[in-house]
Amino acid sequence: MAVKDDSKNKTQKRCKDFVGLTFSRGVAGKIIGIALAFILSHLAHHLLKRINQPCIASDIFIGLFLGSIRPLRDSFEPEVIQTLGFMVEFGMICYMFVLGLEMNPYVIFKPPTRDAIVAYAGMLSTFILACGITPFLHYSTKPHHDLGLTLTLSITLSGSGSHILTRVITNLKIGKSDIGKLGIAAGVHSDMISMLLFSIGYVFFPPGETNTIERVKKGAMMAAALVVQSVIAAKVSPFIMNWINNENPEGKALKGTHLVLSLAYMVFVCSCSTWYGYNTILSAFMAGIFFPSEGRISKWTVGKINYFLNTVYYPIFLLWVGFVADLSHFEAANLESWARLFLLLIISTVGKVFGTLICGVMLGFHWPDSVALGLLLTAKSHFHIYLALISTVNNAITATTGCSMVIVIFLTIIHTPFVVAHIIERARKQAPTRRMAVQWHDPSSQLRILLCLHGSHNLPSSINLLEITRGPSDPGILVYVTDMIELTDQIAATLVQNEGIETVTVTDKAVMEMRDQITNTVQAYVDESGEGISVKRMLALSTFNGMSQDICILAEELMVSLIILPFHKRQHEDGTLDGGHPGFRYVNRKMLRNAMCSVGILVDRGFGLIERTTESQISVNVAVIFIGGRDDREALAYSGRVARHPGVRLTVIRFLEENDSENAQRRPGMHKEITPEQEEEMRLDDESFADFYERHIAGGRVAYTEKHLANSSETFTALKSLEGQYALIIVGRGVGVNSILTVGMNDWQQCPELGPIGDVLSGSDFSVRTSVLIIKQHDFKGELDGLDDDFSIM
Repeated sequence: MAVKDDSKNKTQKRCKDFVGLTFSRGVAGKIIGIALAFILSHLAHHLLKRINQPCIASDIFIGLFLGSIRPLRDSFEPEVIQTLGFMVEFGMICYMFVLGLEMNPYVIFKPPTRDAIVAYAGMLSTFILACGITPFLHYSTKPHHDLGLTLTLSITLSGSGSHILTRVITNLKIGKSDIGKLGIAAGVHSDMISMLLFSIGYVFFPPGETNTIERVKKGAMMAAALVVQSVIAAKVSPFIMNWINNENPEGKALKGTHLVLSLAYMVFVCSCSTWYGYNTILSAFMAGIFFPSEGRISKWTVGKINYFLNTVYYPIFLLWVGFVADLSHFEAANLESWARLFLLLIISTVGKVFGTLICGVMLGFHWPDSVALGLLLTAKSHFHIYLALISTVNNAITATTGCSMVIVIFLTIIHTPFVVAHIIERARKQAPTRRMAVQWHDPSSQLRILLCLHGSHNLPSSINLLEITRGPSDPGILVYVTDMIELTDQIAATLVQNEGIETVTVTDKAVMEMRDQITNTVQAYVDESGEGISVKRMLALSTFNGMSQDICILAEELMVSLIILPFHKRQHEDGTLDGGHPGFRYVNRKMLRNAMCSVGILVDRGFGLIERTTESQISVNVAVIFIGGRDDREALAYSGRVARHPGVRLTVIRFLEENDSENAQRRPGMHKEITPEQEEEMRLDDESFADFYERHIAGGRVAYTEKHLANSSETFTALKSLEGQYALIIVGRGVGVNSILTVGMNDWQQCPELGPIGDVLSGSDFSVRTSVLIIKQHDFKGELDGLDDDFSIM
């Protein structure tokens, strides 16, 4: 009993001494230090926000600044700093749990997507570079080589701070762009893989164990505990959380007992493996990554923890960083310290950029985009800072190395907003200075068209299309007839380098004969009846992976308003279409997405068999279907040129929603509330159609009919009724148009790139004598409509 009392007295004395040490000596300095941490952090956030710097950058800067103030450092005793360390560890547990909740580990077992490939390439190249260099730079406090430290340091340099990257990309409004989505997804992949490697590596290299047998025993025990924890989080948690979520539906206050129960269960799951020696922070991540992220409780937890981190934890964290990463320990007078610092920065940057650049070449990215991605993926997070400094506290690495790591992490973060700004600037430069579309074309200037051909079999239909498109002979049209030729090894062996406009010449016999046939046929047409048509020959020689990029660049340089591409399928003699060429389909799909002007895809079903369409000999029925939207307005504008040809009988068919109360019952559901964007689109549709009506229909030159429909089923029936009536039907691609007349039609699409109407008209069960021209207007981005919505530069 006396022993027990003595132990109790000693504990009380230590506690009393600690409290006295904490609050009786230098209490003013502690209060000032903590107050400065909160005030300066928020002030720095506000100031650096003007240059779009993330909060972690200002946190590191303020932390290192406060840690360099000697009177402030002296007012914090080692015991107080140790207490701050315990608080930081608790916050890091919460941080890692939320980080795991926002990730999906099961994507690892799926075929790698484009973003995953980019992440893996950058990580692998950085990891290999770090493993090859860091062992020779003596970052460890141990005199001999430490494999565990080398792997940890290499994984740290290979990882990314996904939430930092997401915040920067989102704040700068490029989250919806191709490179923005790719950067966010690749950052999440990189972050998740590096964290999983840390978590698994801790089992094989537990700190503090030098005896091999003891290390194996401890590792086996931790591995078993980690497996049990993961199974509980992945298999048991959904039942418990679903029950709590069902008992607390949205719109009602959370029940206190259920809230306490759910939080207690989360704590239990996070601490399962820690009972057997596993790291508490990594345990929280492993619990979070397998824990169900959907549901009201999980979302509530994420929101509350993020609020706690932003308002309370990060200022305390930056204060701890400043005290532990004492810049006076950096040994600035020693050149080796600077060499270690810059080598860490070079490894992290060069490794990421090299890996993404090689990967970008394989995936067909522009090299500036690949470099930008690599620079973005170098960004690190709070965990990487904590890992570097806790390694310093535990004497795993030298104090100089710890300072160097913090500085390197700071440098990998501050450049991210400038990289994003460069992406935006480059996108704006690539945006056309004027809207390259038929709708916005100046009638007094020559219309420029890029006509692409797969071979001589596309000539008849293309020539007939040019004939009805040419409009008045003054100013006429300028057509760049471009051969799309796949660059194979056989053709590559026949290339001859030139110094003229065409840098290469293809000497392959089959290609030369095909190009000569196309040139002679087109020139014969122009000489005979091509008044007002100017023709120039072009060549798109590339692999299918890079062909769309080459054509886009060519179209931008030539400032064309419309690119016409052949459909990837060809018609058999019996009227049916073949399976198509997957390479050309890939090019068409990328052109629809990336071209900086309007794009038309011609589905030839006998349009080339019509007798030569000259002004004196022609008899062709053409229809244009108008529902609404940007693409339909472009198709209507193009039809305005077709209507001027004296041999074309054009019919405009407008599909309208049936507003009759009796027919409203045939609709699948009630109309949703019309958004301001939809109202603007409807206004533009009415203005565009009214202008077309006044120009062409009112004078009787163009026929006009309306079809009042209630749903997509009636739209399909109306389209089927057009079989055999027209030689060519012109439609807008119409993807993304929110119309009750097309909703649900994409459920059975064979070629989604053609849009709902174009897919039906070009389907195998439609008329074998009706050709279709599907037109998509360029998505105005960059400086034209603002970068806040979306843009693509890849």
